[in-house]
Amino acid sequence: MDDHGSESLRDRIANLDLWFGRVDPVPLAGGITNKNFVVEDRGRKYVVRTGGDILVHGIVRANELAAARAAEAAGISPAVIRAEPGLMVIDFIDGRTFAPEDVRNPSNFDGLVDLVKRCHRDVARYLRGPAPMFWPFHVIRDYAHTLHEGGSRHGLLLADILDRSERLEKAVGPIDVVFSHNDLLAANILDDGKRLWLLDWDYAGFNSPLFDLGGLASNSAMPPEMAEAFVSAYFGRPVDDALRRQAAAMTAVSLLRETLWAMVSEIHSAVDFDYAAYTAENLSRFEASYARYKTMESS
Repeated sequence: MDDHGSESLRDRIANLDLWFGRVDPVPLAGGITNKNFVVEDRGRKYVVRTGGDILVHGIVRANELAAARAAEAAGISPAVIRAEPGLMVIDFIDGRTFAPEDVRNPSNFDGLVDLVKRCHRDVARYLRGPAPMFWPFHVIRDYAHTLHEGGSRHGLLLADILDRSERLEKAVGPIDVVFSHNDLLAANILDDGKRLWLLDWDYAGFNSPLFDLGGLASNSAMPPEMAEAFVSAYFGRPVDDALRRQAAAMTAVSLLRETLWAMVSEIHSAVDFDYAAYTAENLSRFEASYARYKTMESS
């Protein structure tokens, strides 16, 4: 978005009839999908998330809103104060945004296991409306179509990517289905000093629990032994060979999906972010993760 568009957006936020007085929306740094702002009104802070549907990424704001409200009711996400087309106003949580090293910190292990389990167990109890599905293998296939149609510079990689994605889908096999966040970057986790919160429900939908477990591990570069301990703690049992292979396959898939997300963003996003570097980083991490999976597959 250009400066003029950003200014118009700030004006729209400032003129919401929600505020008691004059406010000055301040851009919130860090987002790589949406443009967000912080507003302070009478000593209380709010986050205003902006943006319409982004169909190339499967983002439908009505689904995001339903998930955010359900997660609020489940007690793991901030309250939704106002929603209208292109805007969602939520409570500002005064806390520290996680970094990957926080996810890897053993002192946060139990809290993160509990947060993911509560997401998978509780949010669906409060979800209203259509039930969105987030199946990463469909997402990867759809991204491949988008990249081909958009003349992506990565076009020559697509046949191999789709072949490996199909192999991984067979390796995952039948799944349990839970309501998942599907974007477990460290930056979507907040610590207010007393509890952990889960933010940003753009991609939420029913999925295998292994996708969130693999995504949390891969996005924060968990050591393999810690990632396995996390899977064991989540399921409440030791990890056998079958589950180890499934988890390894879905971890690789989480990185492949993130790689293609970045590739699509290279040609479709107007956010000021180095998507090409993000593509290269995630493709490298996918290759390493896929190699680990292949080792397990052949053992």
